[in-house]
Amino acid sequence: MARRTAIVLALLLGIAASAQAQPRVHADAALQGTPAPVAIGGRTAPHPAGLAHQWPGVHFETAFEGDQAGFELVAPPLTLHVLVDGERVATLRQPAPGRYRVDGLAPGRHVLRLETASENQAAAHVFGGFLLPRGSRALELPARARRIEFIGDSHTVGYGNTSTTRECSSAEVDATTDTSAAFGPQVARHYGADYRIHAISGRGVVRNYDGHAGDTLPAAWPYLLLSHGHPDEDTAWQPQLVVIALGTNDFSTALHEGEPWADRAALREDYVRTYARFVRQLRARWPRAHFVLWATDAVDGEIRDHARQVAMKLLGEGDRRISFLPVSGLDMQACHWHPSAADHVRLREALVAHIDALPPPWDGD
Repeated sequence: MARRTAIVLALLLGIAASAQAQPRVHADAALQGTPAPVAIGGRTAPHPAGLAHQWPGVHFETAFEGDQAGFELVAPPLTLHVLVDGERVATLRQPAPGRYRVDGLAPGRHVLRLETASENQAAAHVFGGFLLPRGSRALELPARARRIEFIGDSHTVGYGNTSTTRECSSAEVDATTDTSAAFGPQVARHYGADYRIHAISGRGVVRNYDGHAGDTLPAAWPYLLLSHGHPDEDTAWQPQLVVIALGTNDFSTALHEGEPWADRAALREDYVRTYARFVRQLRARWPRAHFVLWATDAVDGEIRDHARQVAMKLLGEGDRRISFLPVSGLDMQACHWHPSAADHVRLREALVAHIDALPPPWDGD
């Protein structure tokens, strides 16, 4: 009996120790620590209080040895995932500005990662940096040899992708948009690649959704923030693979009186010409990258057919590092007829199969 009691006590103590070792993320205004190095995934701009960022999917990482770390959110995104050693330990919804402590970790080496899951076209966020309390010390930052750039619209953002219904309010779109669960980060994780996402919901190549005002994606792409205040002049980011999907917003609604195209044929011609020019601009910056242009069969194949024309035009000009991927069979069950979580898996699988059939774009890295 005594032996059985001892075993039960040991099991209970083990369970208690395991519970105590569970990572915990909580606000801590009194948190003090040494600033830690930051690995940045995505574009940021200098800010007096840290790093401003606005493109979707921006993420930050640091590595340390210890049992706790912290971070500061100066102007937080609507939704932020917190990951430790590749596992999500918390999702912060509408977090308050301030300092946050991550504790409950087993002593040892860890990687802390923050992923912006939401989209905000109205204003930039500001990340104040990582902090290492006494007892934790910085380690070498994570580094990955493979790099992928994703460019697109709401499909690439992951607009409403975790929703199970097409009918969504603005608040529900905000709550169900998760860029980290979109096809782009899924593809990047498959290849163990760093990634950047430059996409804006509702924007097209020459025409935004329903003719709405605002920068088209090619007009917004050259800037670190959507405000145009900071041109991106850093050429250190050299992706081996560039995945682009644009055209849904150009073609999914009828032309209105007063728009600059006389008819649909003129819109199509402008789309092909401008899209090709945009890819040439990117090619000049990334001469060794392979470009994958993909499109769905929506709008009776109009998007697919004209995106294919862009790829064929560039191939005809002698660019051999470009390919086209048509995509069909998406259920579009997420908010406002957007790709669902299952669709993003299908897109990941289609892209991985397409990429695997190419000459490996990261050879030599």
